[in-house]
Amino acid sequence: MNEKSEGRLAHSASPYLRSAVHQPVEWYEWGAEAFARARAEDKPILLDIGAVWCHWCHVIDRESYENPELAAIINQLYVPVKVDRDERPDVDARYQAAISTISGQGGWPLTGFLLPDGRPFFGGTYFPPDDAMGRPGFRRILEAVAASYRTRRPEVEEAASRLAEAVAKAETFVGARGEFDASVADDQVESILNMFDSRNGGFGRSPKFPHPAAIDLLLESHQATGRERLKQAAAFTLEKMGSGGVYDQIGGGFHRYSVDERWCVPHFEKMSYDNSELLKNFLHGYQVAREPFLREVAEGIVDWTNAVLSDQSLGGFYASQDADQTLDDDGDYFTWTLEEVRAVLTPEESRVVELRYDVEAHGEMHHNHAKNVLWIARSIAEVTRTIGGADIPGIRQTLARAKEKLLAARALRPAPFVDTTLYVAWNAMFVSAYLDAAAVLGEEKGAACRAFALKTLNRMIAEAWRDERGFAHRIGGARLDGSLDDQVFAGLALLDAYEATLDRKYFDAARRATDFAIAEYFDKEGGGFFDRASGAPPMGGLELRRKPLQDSPTPGANSSAAILLDRLHGYTGDARYQSAAKATLEAFAGIAPQFGIHAASYGLAALLHARGPFEVVITGSAGDPQADALERAANSIYRFGKAVLRVTPERMAAPGSLAPALAETLPHLRADVAQALVCAGTTCQPPFSDPAALVALLTQTPPILGTSTHG
Repeated sequence: MNEKSEGRLAHSASPYLRSAVHQPVEWYEWGAEAFARARAEDKPILLDIGAVWCHWCHVIDRESYENPELAAIINQLYVPVKVDRDERPDVDARYQAAISTISGQGGWPLTGFLLPDGRPFFGGTYFPPDDAMGRPGFRRILEAVAASYRTRRPEVEEAASRLAEAVAKAETFVGARGEFDASVADDQVESILNMFDSRNGGFGRSPKFPHPAAIDLLLESHQATGRERLKQAAAFTLEKMGSGGVYDQIGGGFHRYSVDERWCVPHFEKMSYDNSELLKNFLHGYQVAREPFLREVAEGIVDWTNAVLSDQSLGGFYASQDADQTLDDDGDYFTWTLEEVRAVLTPEESRVVELRYDVEAHGEMHHNHAKNVLWIARSIAEVTRTIGGADIPGIRQTLARAKEKLLAARALRPAPFVDTTLYVAWNAMFVSAYLDAAAVLGEEKGAACRAFALKTLNRMIAEAWRDERGFAHRIGGARLDGSLDDQVFAGLALLDAYEATLDRKYFDAARRATDFAIAEYFDKEGGGFFDRASGAPPMGGLELRRKPLQDSPTPGANSSAAILLDRLHGYTGDARYQSAAKATLEAFAGIAPQFGIHAASYGLAALLHARGPFEVVITGSAGDPQADALERAANSIYRFGKAVLRVTPERMAAPGSLAPALAETLPHLRADVAQALVCAGTTCQPPFSDPAALVALLTQTPPILGTSTHG
C-alpha cells in the first residue's frame, strides 16, 4: 500500500479515488497541493480522469498504475493527479475538450500530460502498458513525454499555449451569437430523421447511445404538427431499445449504450442520468403512442431504481451501478448460459424464456461464448404459436413467474458495485422523472413515485442548499460547491414539485436557485451561462469560463437554463427571466444548428421560448369526479413544458400559495366548480368542463390560440 496516497485519498468522498489507495503511484487529488509540488520540483503533471463505473479505467489501473515498475517511473518523473469525472465535471469537461483536440478522441480513462500550471500539452485515453498492435505502450510514452518536457521546453510551452487558446475559443463559443430563430427546431428534427435507423431504431450506427432530448423533440414536434413520421421514429426507437439487451430484461433499467446497431449487446454499466431521462422518454412515448409496452418499460425502470439505485429510507438517487463485478468478467452478472437458465427454471418455463429472449448454447458474449444477453427475440404471440397448445395469458403468466425466479437467482451472484454518491443535478433529474411518472402512471405506483420524489427533494434542499453558495454538487459529505447543472436541474425539479403540489415553498426555492444562477453564472455581456460560478475559487489548470451547450449525455445546461427561465417567467410575468432566456438562446443561435442531434435540448428550449409553456389549471373540490376526470385527461397528453395545476378551494384560499401570474388568473374562476383553464404563454382559452375537449385542445394543430390574456 502506498502510504502517501493512502493519506491523501483514503478519506476522499469519491469511491473512484478511494479505490486507488492501494496503488504504488503517489496520487494527489485535484487541488493546490499538487500544482504547488509540480512548480516547486519543475515536473509535469500526469492527469488520470476516470470513474468508478468505467471498465477501461479499471483496466489501466490494473495494467499500469498497479505495476510497481511503471509506478516508479511515474513517481520519479511526474506529479500524478487522479480525478473522478462524476465528482469534478468541470475539470473533466475542460480536459476532454483539450485531449480531443490533440488525439481526435475523448472518453475515459482520460490520460493527460500537463505543465505545472495545468495547461495540457499531450494526452490520450487508454494506453496499453507495453507496445502492442502498432501503438506505443504507456512506459514508452511516459519516458518520451518527460524527456520532451526537459529537453524541448519551448516547443512544449508553445504547444500548450496554442491548445489552451483553441479550447478557450471553442468552449466559450466565440462568434456563435446570432438572432434567435425558432425554426432551428425544425432543422434539428430533419437532421435527426436523416440519422434515423429504420431497421433497428435509434440514430446513426454502432456504438449506439440513447438520445433522450432528441426523442422528446420528435414527440413534441409530432404533437405540434401531426406529422406521423416523427411519432413513428420516436416510438420505434423506444420499442427497439426496450426490446434490446441494452435494457435489463430481468431487473429493469438501462445500460449505458449498445456496442452494436441492434441494441443487443450493451456496455453494462447503468447510469442515473440515462435512466432518469429514458424514464421520461418512455412515459412521454406512452402518452403519445399509447403502446402498453412503453409503459411496462417505464415501470421497469422505476422498479429497478427503487430496488438498486436509491436510498428508500432517507430519499436520494444513487449515481451508478458498475458493469462488472471483477475485471475478469464482462457483464457476467447480467448474462446467462443456457445451463444457468435451465438450472433455475422448470422445463416449461425455460422453453418460454429461451424462445422469448433467444437463449441458446452459443450466446453473444465474446469473452464467454456460452453467455447470452437477454433480448426480446419473439413476441408473446410468436412464443405461443411456437410452443403450440398454449394460450397467450398462460404464456404471460409463465414468463412472469420465470422472470421472478431468474431475478432471485441473479441476486445470489456477486453484484457489481453501486456508487451511492448523491449528486444534486442527477437527483434533480430523477425527481423530475418520478414526478412525471406520478402523473402518467397514476394509482399506487404513481403515488409512490410522487412521495419518493418529494422526499428526495426535501432532503436536497435541507442538506445541499445554502443561500450564499447555492446548491452543492452532492448531498452529504464535505461540501463541494455546485456547477451550473446543479442549480439549473434543481430549479427545474423544484418547479415540477410546485406544479405537482402547489406548495409555495417549492416555487420560492426554484426562484432562489434561478436568481442565484443568474447572479453567479450568467454572462451579462455575451448572454448564456458559464458552468462555474463567478465567485468559485481558482480551478487550476485550464482557467477558462466555459459555456456548456451540448447534450453530453445530460441535457445541455444552457438549453435547460433557458427552459427554466421561460417556465419561471410564465408564473411570475417577470421580464427579467424572459430576457435572460432570450439572451441565452441568442448566445448559441449561430452554432446550434451545426450540433444537430447533440443539442436537441436547444431545439426544445427554442420551441418553448417561441410559444410559452402550457398551463392547465383544474379547479373543483377534492374528490370531485369531474375534476378528477379533467386531471386524468390533462395528464394523459404529452406536450413539452405542460403543467397540470390542481386547484381546490382550500388551495385557492391559502394565503400566498399561488405564484404571482397564477394568482392574477384564478380569481376569475370558481374554485369549487370542476373546470379546466388552458393557457399557452400569456394566452388563455375560456374555461370548460369536458375532458374530451381538453384532450383535443392540447393536441390541436396549429397550437393553441385564444383571446384572453394573463400576467
